[in-house]
Amino acid sequence: MNLENPQEIYEIENDEDVTVQLPYKVVLFNDDWHSFDEVINQIIKAVKCNYDEARAYTFEVHVKGKAIVFIGELNKCLKVSSILEEIALHTQIVS
Repeated sequence: MNLENPQEIYEIENDEDVTVQLPYKVVLFNDDWHSFDEVINQIIKAVKCNYDEARAYTFEVHVKGKAIVFIGELNKCLKVSSILEEIALHTQIVS
């Protein structure tokens, strides 16, 4: 093999397609401006859960100051977050 003038290039082929998708989370933060009913209704709209689940999330936010209300792919988290923020709720997406 002549190193000054290589005639063949060897490439290692990798046929494996590795996709790693971390689950993202939507965190909803407590505030002093929204009523429980407003938050419950917005969570139902955003997460598509039932009243009891939304009420539990709302109570957790109230007591702990924040709660994870959704876990999923980034694009779905962005949609959930934007629906919650329609009424000026404060959210954050974390991985």
